[in-house]
Amino acid sequence: MARWWRPRPVGLKPLAPLWGPIVLRLLSVRSCAGALCHHIKVETNPPVPFDWAGAKLGSFMRDPYSVLGVAKSASADEVKKAFRKLAKKHHPDQNTGDPKAQEKFAEVSSAYEILGDEKKRAQFDRGEIDAEGKPRGFEGFGAGGPFRRGGAGAGGAGGGFENFEFNAGGSPFGRAAGGGRGGFDPSDFFDLFGGRGRRQQANAEPQRGPDVVENVIISLPDAVLGTSVRVSLPNGKTLDVAVPAGIEDGKQIRLKGQGQPGQAGGPAGDAMITVKIARHPYFRVEGHDLRLDLPITLYEAVLGGKVQVPTLSGKVEMSLPAGATGGKTMRLRGKGLPAGDGKAAGDLLVTPRIMMPEQASAELEDLMRHWQTTRPYDPRKDLG
Repeated sequence: MARWWRPRPVGLKPLAPLWGPIVLRLLSVRSCAGALCHHIKVETNPPVPFDWAGAKLGSFMRDPYSVLGVAKSASADEVKKAFRKLAKKHHPDQNTGDPKAQEKFAEVSSAYEILGDEKKRAQFDRGEIDAEGKPRGFEGFGAGGPFRRGGAGAGGAGGGFENFEFNAGGSPFGRAAGGGRGGFDPSDFFDLFGGRGRRQQANAEPQRGPDVVENVIISLPDAVLGTSVRVSLPNGKTLDVAVPAGIEDGKQIRLKGQGQPGQAGGPAGDAMITVKIARHPYFRVEGHDLRLDLPITLYEAVLGGKVQVPTLSGKVEMSLPAGATGGKTMRLRGKGLPAGDGKAAGDLLVTPRIMMPEQASAELEDLMRHWQTTRPYDPRKDLG
């Protein structure tokens, strides 16, 4: 290690091919301590030694898989289940006044932002982004060497590590003071290791938190009358959601500020609740209308008459015309989903379905044979 950092006279061009290995060696912080102090003369007033070995290089984020306690091969459902469990356990509402729980909740939420997003998870697995979602690697070097002096004017004194900058090309180290050649900003060094430099924190713009989505399933009567359902959100929150009467299948309810927390003081995202209506034994939901297949007898189809039709509010009487067939639909206005969300009440669309007797009748069979001979017809002629 010592031979890599042996003092050289002014003009370090022979070391130019070695900047790559030198930069890689910076990853060993304790090794860098002695090396940097040996080669950089820091002039401060008064001089204060910088403790590289004890310095904290930003806020390191743990591996998101370790944070959520899942394997790298875990499915999306397993990741989501682990996140919900931890978020519920460490949620601030459940741990009032416990700062460690709040920190843990923030860590769990940050880990899920990576692993809960298919694209970000793939990027993390490929090593393209770090645990904070930031691109890995160096963002490029300027001219004048990996470390050059900046900020102080010609001949000005600008001692201390605060006035160094990190660049590439030329000599690896600028002078520690005077000469107007810039300096090394520790925040750049922290950024080199994936931490949050003070510049990033100072320039961070408030960002709105991500939305969370969840589905709920309600019965058709609940959709008609309105109800309240308890929903467990992916961020660990549990809320009672009011479902308005007359809601349509697939309609979304937005809950403001109930999503993931914002960053840098930004607002929280929203919770988007999608309402699904469970299948009913005989009604089918079509927007605000309902459909019903109404069984009728053979003689009702031939002779017509009054028939009882079930609706959401009870049975009603409907006139069935003589000669009714399964291809004709009748409409009962206002008997669908109730009015709501600026829409009028829907209709009930009734389609008769002719049902044959459960037991065969010799008399009926004889009549049908007679019709087959004397009154033949083809109900499938339009099918081609």
